[in-house]
Amino acid sequence: MNSTYDPQNIFAKILRQEIPAIKVYEDEQTLAFMDIMPQANGHTLVIPKAEAVTLLDLSAEQAAYTIQIVQKVARAIEIALDAQGIVLMQLSGEAAGQTVPHVHFHLIPSSIHEMRQHAAQAGDPEEIKQTALKIKAALERV
Repeated sequence: MNSTYDPQNIFAKILRQEIPAIKVYEDEQTLAFMDIMPQANGHTLVIPKAEAVTLLDLSAEQAAYTIQIVQKVARAIEIALDAQGIVLMQLSGEAAGQTVPHVHFHLIPSSIHEMRQHAAQAGDPEEIKQTALKIKAALERV
């Protein structure tokens, strides 16, 4: 696909620490942080640090590594929140509903039938921070 990357998108700004994020995991290639407009308690985003608009803009190696981190964070969410199911969503392209032009994976501990609407309502910042602490603690065990 090779989309044109906009370095001013909100996730690029988070990666450059120009705007804050409630981080749960970070390494040289990826960042996982809480969605501030969660579709369910514990809604976490995982992004590669590579400049890629959609999944198809990532190299095979970048995609493979990112999905390994998605799996690691999902395990931590499952442990931290006693989640019985996690919706994994990756919207690739505006037509699919992608709202931020930087490839990202949604981990939503919920049922697809019970999730709130995508990007519809801000969550309680204190609740999000407390949930992030639980996920970070669980990450130390996975």
